Amino acid sequence: MLTSLFAAISGMNANGTSLSVIGDNIANMNTAGFKASRATFGDVLSQTLTGVVGSSQIGRGVFISGISPLFTQGSLETTANALDLAIDGDGFFTVNDSGGKYYTRAGQFSINKDGKIVNPDGLVLQGYLADASGNIAGTIGNLQITNRQSPANITSSADIAVNLNASAAVPSAAFTLDGNGDLVDDDPANYNSSTTISVYDSQGGAHQVTLYFVKTAANAWDVHYVHQDPADSSLLVDAGTQSLTFATDGALIDDNSGTAISFNFGASVTTPQTITFNYGTGTGETPAGNGFDGITQFASDFAVMNIGQDGYSSGSFKNMAISENGLITGVFTNGQTREIGQIALARFVAPASLTKLGRNLYAESFDSGIPIVDIAGTSGLGRVLSNTLELSNVDLAEEFVKMISAQRGFQANSRVITTTDELMQELVNLKR
Repeated sequence: MLTSLFAAISGMNANGTSLSVIGDNIANMNTAGFKASRATFGDVLSQTLTGVVGSSQIGRGVFISGISPLFTQGSLETTANALDLAIDGDGFFTVNDSGGKYYTRAGQFSINKDGKIVNPDGLVLQGYLADASGNIAGTIGNLQITNRQSPANITSSADIAVNLNASAAVPSAAFTLDGNGDLVDDDPANYNSSTTISVYDSQGGAHQVTLYFVKTAANAWDVHYVHQDPADSSLLVDAGTQSLTFATDGALIDDNSGTAISFNFGASVTTPQTITFNYGTGTGETPAGNGFDGITQFASDFAVMNIGQDGYSSGSFKNMAISENGLITGVFTNGQTREIGQIALARFVAPASLTKLGRNLYAESFDSGIPIVDIAGTSGLGRVLSNTLELSNVDLAEEFVKMISAQRGFQANSRVITTTDELMQELVNLKR
């Protein structure tokens, strides 16, 4: 009879522990990345009664055989923060501090004062680092973004697409600069048309270069490249001339793009700076083109279709974008973009055996196995979603049902104790 008392006590303890697990799940129903746990019951080693017809076994109660997390996918919520990250798959984010590496499904990240991507506890997100050119290397370390700069790029080539008026007359005066560095008399009769392009020196300084188009004969033009004198901004310098020839249908024959123009933008930058001006692929060039993919000569007004060049100024970090494979692309104030890192994800063969540390963190254990680390989209790691948070996978309705079951189990076991007590009281009363 005493055995029933201890069996009931074990039942009360087990159901009480189960209620603690349920309470923890409900308490964390709004915790991003939280994984619900469940208590597993097991019966206690039974006692054996030997009778005439053989042996019979009576259980001696119940115990909690284990509490395991459920790593099912949580619902996804859209947010306005690009560093709110969610994993759609089986991977974990890896975070680091002086104490070592930890793993988490909670993707609430931000940037600290050192420019590192950190979670609310200051642990730094780990990923594959990029070099100064934006090439992702195989080294995993702290992801840091806001100290990145986009270095200046010197202009080495320019593409020009305009239409020159075939009806224009040859200017009456030669295109020359006077002793003051100005166009002679500033007279448009010295040229037919002009347009301006910005080019960049080796330090990212912008310089305005004016292209003066001068008709020299039927279907023949010269282009003069004029910019400010670096020693005296009130003066102009003619950096060089490039000849263009056209066919009778207005197609470009040859733009002599091999004629590189040398510019002097000052002693503090790369001098001379050679720039190649490309006006399209002419019919007389090698390889030959159709002559209409750039500059043309039609009997219509001068028009600029496209002007481009490959240089740009330096820029500082402005914004970022994160792709589904975890690639972090920085957007800089000079309009350039560059890859600055890639988030590394980890996957475990037995994630339920990870050691739970609190603060949404897990640690590797002997039973979990070593992590498989790779980029998102590979090795079953899932994909990374920016502007998204994974919500808790707690099912409130299911937890309430479990709560009722545990409550009733606790009450029933307490009733066994009171019933056993009444029986023992009757036994004691036999002495009266």
